[in-house]
Amino acid sequence: MPLNAIVESMERAQEGTPPVSYQVIREYRLFGAKDSKANSEVIAEVNFRPPARGDYRIQQSSGSDRGLQIVRRLLDHEAERTSQNYKAQTALNRDNYDFDYVGEAILDGQSCYVLTLKPKRKEKELIAGRAWVDQHSFLVRHIEGELAKSPSWWLSKVRVKLGFDDRGGTWLQTEMEAVADVRIVGPHTLQSRILDYRTADQVASVQVIPRKLRSTP
Repeated sequence: MPLNAIVESMERAQEGTPPVSYQVIREYRLFGAKDSKANSEVIAEVNFRPPARGDYRIQQSSGSDRGLQIVRRLLDHEAERTSQNYKAQTALNRDNYDFDYVGEAILDGQSCYVLTLKPKRKEKELIAGRAWVDQHSFLVRHIEGELAKSPSWWLSKVRVKLGFDDRGGTWLQTEMEAVADVRIVGPHTLQSRILDYRTADQVASVQVIPRKLRSTP
């Protein structure tokens, strides 16, 4: 299949996925430079209500306070992702990336096209790397690469792996691994995965009362 046809189909697939309200329960684990076992674990309940801001509640936290601080910052920043403007600026399309065709691969039993991602701007939300695009749905199943711009002076480089899948009819990020080279103290790894997914109707049925997405000093 020609590269242009793959990219056009991928863009249509992203545009054809309407924003919906849902809730996920996520587990976060932080590993230090030389740790084989997580030194911090956090479980968070995260609600998405596009186009409004999201909200979250920390259900459990153990280990180092650093992990909890990082998770709160990530969840605060995630509120911005509900806006259509933000999605347009970060979407895998020709406004944000140049693409090259690498080949085909099987990922989790699904046939995928593999494309290189070349960001057109040095922004911390764009990724220089590769994307695995489902050959049937043209939705992105996996991304690996390096942030085009470091989000902080303290981080000299950030490498990420993102996994996507269907949850209750919603295509969303289900897994994440970020390895950051932290100046002075060395590399740290943050992993997250979805433990549970609930539709808006399921959330309403159990009367979940969320808290505004905001970090606590």
